[in-house]
Amino acid sequence: MSSRTRTRGMKTAAGIHTVRLPRQRGRRSAQPFIVVVPERDSLTREALGFLGRVLWRFRGALAPSFLAVLAWPLTAILHAIAWWSGLLLAPLAAAPLLWFGVVQRRRPARTAAVVWRAGLALLATVGFAWVALAAGFGPLAGPLALIWLLAWLVAQTAWLIVRSR
Repeated sequence: MSSRTRTRGMKTAAGIHTVRLPRQRGRRSAQPFIVVVPERDSLTREALGFLGRVLWRFRGALAPSFLAVLAWPLTAILHAIAWWSGLLLAPLAAAPLLWFGVVQRRRPARTAAVVWRAGLALLATVGFAWVALAAGFGPLAGPLALIWLLAWLVAQTAWLIVRSR
């Protein structure tokens, strides 16, 4: 290490960071650089760190929320780049209903299982239809924002109920 950047014999208290800059070459009248290093994280950094830790801790319980929040910018990008992608995604809306028909025919169920299957198929159909419409028309077009909100609330509530059992 150069002797110009190394501190010599300076004692400082614990927790205090001192930055020494060597004399500037060239102009004698040039002002020195001052570097300010905060001792502690800011309150904003602490709050964001706390929020990040909470979200990471409950990531399994918040899976539908993460998917819903991820779907919003994804459909906005799809709409901006290729509005016709909504036409390609539209047939996906029928897939959950086909799944419900096939599962109900192969493994017939009664009462509660049929209700859960039908609810899951309906929610997935609404989700895929929203993605197709949002990719085609934009996520803020018409009632799509309200449909997104309602589908997110239903999916998150159902997810928490299923996980608690």
